[in-house]
Amino acid sequence: MAPIDPHSFTDSSHPLTTHLALSLYLDFNTSIIHGSALLTLSSAFSGELSLDTRCISIHMFLDPLTLEPLPYRVSTTPDRIRGTEVVVVLSGQSSLLIVYSTSPSASALQWLSPLQTFSKLHPYVYTQCQAIHARSIFPCQDTPAARIRYDVVMNIPNSLSAVMSARHVRRRLAVPEEAKHLEAGSLGPSLWCGEDRVVEEFAMEQPIPPYLFAFAVGELGFREVGPRTRVYTESAAVEVLDAAALEFAGTEDMIKQGEKLFGDYEWERFDLLVLPPSFPYGGMENPRMVFLTPTVIKGDATGAQVVAHELAHSWTGNLITNINNEHFWLNEGFTTYAERRIVEVVQGADRATLNIGIGWRGLTDEMERFKDNLECTKLWNKQEGVDPDDVYSQVPYEKGFQFVLRIERQIGRTAFDEFLKKYIATFKFKSIDTSTFLEFLKANIPGIEKEINLQLWTEGVGIPEDAYEPVSTIYTKIISLAKEFKEGRMPSEDDVAEWNGQEWELYLENLPKSCEPSQVMALDKRYRLAESKDYEVKVSFLQLAVASKCREYHGEVKKTLKEVGRMKYLRPLFTALAQAGGTEEKQLAKQVFAEARETYHPIAQGVVESILSKYI
Repeated sequence: MAPIDPHSFTDSSHPLTTHLALSLYLDFNTSIIHGSALLTLSSAFSGELSLDTRCISIHMFLDPLTLEPLPYRVSTTPDRIRGTEVVVVLSGQSSLLIVYSTSPSASALQWLSPLQTFSKLHPYVYTQCQAIHARSIFPCQDTPAARIRYDVVMNIPNSLSAVMSARHVRRRLAVPEEAKHLEAGSLGPSLWCGEDRVVEEFAMEQPIPPYLFAFAVGELGFREVGPRTRVYTESAAVEVLDAAALEFAGTEDMIKQGEKLFGDYEWERFDLLVLPPSFPYGGMENPRMVFLTPTVIKGDATGAQVVAHELAHSWTGNLITNINNEHFWLNEGFTTYAERRIVEVVQGADRATLNIGIGWRGLTDEMERFKDNLECTKLWNKQEGVDPDDVYSQVPYEKGFQFVLRIERQIGRTAFDEFLKKYIATFKFKSIDTSTFLEFLKANIPGIEKEINLQLWTEGVGIPEDAYEPVSTIYTKIISLAKEFKEGRMPSEDDVAEWNGQEWELYLENLPKSCEPSQVMALDKRYRLAESKDYEVKVSFLQLAVASKCREYHGEVKKTLKEVGRMKYLRPLFTALAQAGGTEEKQLAKQVFAEARETYHPIAQGVVESILSKYI
């Protein structure tokens, strides 16, 4: 067997899936999906075909043409990272039908009870498949190397509606024949065609990696904010919807700028779904339907920078995709570069420079985090036996950005823009690795390897010496003020008069990791940072407060950890508590996680568990 991906059982010698047809019955009472999956392969195949699953019950494999059962076996020893291998034996088939059911513990799914929603009346469910969690929703070759088109027939309660990373075809009544295969999973036509059920149909006509499969089901409302964009939230969350529509009002301008820089927008729609606070990421670039945390709604339009990042993925990440997670920088480095180019045009060069400055600080912090695991500081790193959720960091984003920027600085922006457009046009709807990119770079920019040490940048540890720390008047002033704080001087009200959240974030992240408690409390007394509505500011301050043994803020830390599930905030706050050294902090970390665990997405639960097991 020759694996194509360290995180998948997929064999490189096997044909890859090209199309997926799903019938899904969502049972909110049991938090289970009963489904059938029709997989179409790139060619007919005879022999053993390996598929990825996690916590899935297989009821049967069928030949879709004859409806004869196909022999299969399920591994009795699940892999800690990859899940459970399922092997089906084919005899010249080019497609196979699987009848199965998910588990309530499916790692991609978070089922919210009515009490966890805004309305308190209806349940809600959403997915997060990146990096390797699609396999908990349907059996598949769960690797970005396998790009799939898909069709979905989704059966849901008629009081709810569904959105997907796909084109919505129609909403209609269920038909009994659709349930014929699902009877093997104890789901007959009477349940499928229940009076309180409805079917939503979706189609994704462009080939995407499985991690971009996404849906959400709940009582949803929306607001039009542009010719290609709607903003969705829970319909009862009227204030959130109003604030999101205002925050993201400039989305169409961003799309137009993206098209100028990178070529046509290939996905038709660019809709935005603001999820409940438990969503574990800032945003997820699902094509046609970007998922966002409500914490990006800040009231000053800076939250739109997350939208700019997810939009940029429409070209780099979704059109061109890393072949596996060892080359994740190809997705995120290019996208961070593209995001900042869009921000520069739409919000100005100073705002883009602040963004780079915050990223630079984040990158240097990651070097400290991984000082005992330098492999994680490489762009192209080995991940055999490594859970990608455990090593998720700013390195592929910020070091990747620095590498892309280094190329631009070498050849000039005009030449680089032409190169970027050609790169996207050449590899769109393909999944590639670092070597493929480097060969394309050297072929199209002759001699570049003599000017830039490409191997050092992609395979070397740490931050190369020719990386770029940003330079601007406001950036320099903020860094200077942060240095003065170490000497006892607090920024004056005149200094901060025009600061928004990003300025404060940059300032706080450049303070010492811990300070005198009296200094920290004086800073908060003057500027109320612990009460900030901008979570970037609030969490940066609370991290400083915990490290500085300011136990007066433990109540605010607890409140914050219980109201949001975004890993960008959970990781530093739980780490600060666990590393603080005091018994009180460690006890607080364990207590808060015990109380909040069920409100977190399964991916976030796993990350917090790994932090607590490492330090406590």
